[in-house]
This record gives sequence, C-alpha cells and structure tokens, in this order.
Amino acid sequence: MRIDDESSGEVTDVAKVPTSADVAREAGVSQSTVSYVMSGKRPISEKTRRRVEEAIARLTYEPHAGARALAGHRTSTIAIVMPLRPTSSAQRLMTFVEEITLAARERDYDVLLVTADEGPAGLRRVVGRSLCDAVVVMEVGTTDERVTIAREVRAPVVVVGIPEDGDGVDCLDFDFAGAGRLLVEELADLGHRAVDVVGWGPDVVADGYNYVPRFTRGATSAAEDRGVDLRWHRPADAPGLRATLEQVCAPRPEPHGLLLVTAFPEVLRSLSEHGLRPGRDVDVVALASDTEAQAHDLTATATRPREVSRRVTARLFALIDGDAVPGRAAAETVPAELVRRGSTRRP
Repeated sequence: MRIDDESSGEVTDVAKVPTSADVAREAGVSQSTVSYVMSGKRPISEKTRRRVEEAIARLTYEPHAGARALAGHRTSTIAIVMPLRPTSSAQRLMTFVEEITLAARERDYDVLLVTADEGPAGLRRVVGRSLCDAVVVMEVGTTDERVTIAREVRAPVVVVGIPEDGDGVDCLDFDFAGAGRLLVEELADLGHRAVDVVGWGPDVVADGYNYVPRFTRGATSAAEDRGVDLRWHRPADAPGLRATLEQVCAPRPEPHGLLLVTAFPEVLRSLSEHGLRPGRDVDVVALASDTEAQAHDLTATATRPREVSRRVTARLFALIDGDAVPGRAAAETVPAELVRRGSTRRP
C-alpha cells in the first residue's frame, strides 16, 4: 500500500500488516491449523508446529491482544442470536443459518442457535456463560439495545443489519436502500410516473426492523429524483390485502407500474383474474429472494442472504483470529443488482 504525504509531497510505502491467513499460506497449512498452534487447543505434529512458528517469525505476525486473551479458553462455537417473532420469515432466516453453519464447519466450529426473544439479556447470557467465541446478531431493529451491549461484551459480535446506532459495532447487510432506488428507477425508465407499492404490513413496520426504513428511504429518494408518485399500500390482514388487490390490479387504459415486497402469489393471481399480464399490461418489479423471483418470473433485486452470510463469517473469523479490531470497520453492504425477467417490458 502507498500513502501520499500531503504535507511533504512524498509517497511512502507502508507494509501490509500480516494476518493469520498470510501465515497459513506461508506455512502451507490451513488457517485453522495456525489458530490451533497459537491457542494450543488441539494437538499438532511437531513438524507442522515448527513450520507455522517459522512462518510467524518470518512474517513478524502479531495477533490482536483481544484474540490472545480469548485463545486459552475457546469453545469453537459461534452463537447466532436470532429471535423468531410472528413477523419473522423463518425461511429467509434459515438461509443465513445454513450458510453461516457451512462456513463454521470449514473451520471446525459448531453453531449455537438462540431463538428466544430475550433482547440484550440473551446476548449477555451467551457471552457471560462462555458458551461461544463470537456472536452473530440478527433481526436487528433500527434502534436495538443489543447493539449497545455488543460494544460492551468481551466476545466479537457481528450484526446483520445497519441500525442507526451502529457506530463502533461490526455491521453487515444487503443494500436495501440501493434496492429500493434500483426498483423505482426501473419503473421510471419504463415511463411510469405513478407506482403502487405493496409494502410490508403495519405489524412488520411496528416491530422496527432496520431494513424497512432503509428500503423506504432508497425508494422515496429515487421517486423524488425521477418525479414518480409512490402510492404505498400496507395491508394489515386478509381483508386489507383483498382491498389492496382491487386497487392495484384493476385494468387501466395504459400499462401501470407495481413494486412488490410481499404478497407475490396473491398479486400475480389477482392480475391474472383481471385479465392483466405482467410485462404487457402491467410492469411488476419486486424485492424478493432469487427463488421467489425465478418462480414468478419477476424482474427483481434479490436480497443475497448467502453472500451477506459469507461476508459475516469472514469478518467474524477475522475478529476471532485477531486479524481485525472490533468496531473499527465501517458498516458494509452487499450491493443490490437488478435482474430483468418477464414481468416488465424492456426500458
């Protein structure tokens, strides 16, 4: 890496700080083997141990002090604190769990799943009882007491979400704001100046999930920039959804635009019952999983839970191994991408 010194006009070469991954490559072993040599948790052959120690000496690798303090009593367990509420999507959440578990097994780690809605007490419990080496916190609110606790506990914590009070905490998530912007811009490019949005119900909004206002801000900002009138519909129950469908699926003289974040089968079925075909009589875009988008042939931005999970576990193990300092990294988002399918005309 090179740094420009503005005061002197000189360019200085700054050596990259070596990590445990660099040690593993230098020694020709796995990263977990490096971890075991440093912690003494598992027996390692003398030949392998010597190779790792020589690589550490050559690279002048120095693990983070917090990781050294934890090394003597590791559990080889990651906790996922994921309260299952009535408004939670179990299918969506289990995709995260599966991907994190697979990554953990590659490092010979187990996963402890904590699903009770205990708030900050749950996070304090799993760390305070030394049940795990690190924690992933999910279903995070825009403001969330668990984020405050994450700054205080001794184990590394990574939050899936971008809460408003996330400074000093390792936060990662999908770019919901970017997704909202992309979807509105797609409909604007198709000539729509008014768009009906079938959004999350009032129960989801009331639970305060951080992704709802982030998506809303992105969509609203794009609508203001492009002169689009967003008409939000948030059906609270089955009768409310039926009333919404009658509004947004009624035939009109010209193709109209629909943006969906929920109720995909119901909306598409109602359009069919009204004799409307997506991509011809109506342009439909969605915030959906890849599976949902492909099943319904929807032009969509997928929320990419597997990529988010891979980045979460990479950050988590960097913290466990001492290759990163807790709370120093800026909040990171996985970029939103639009995939066009048959539910829209081409811009």
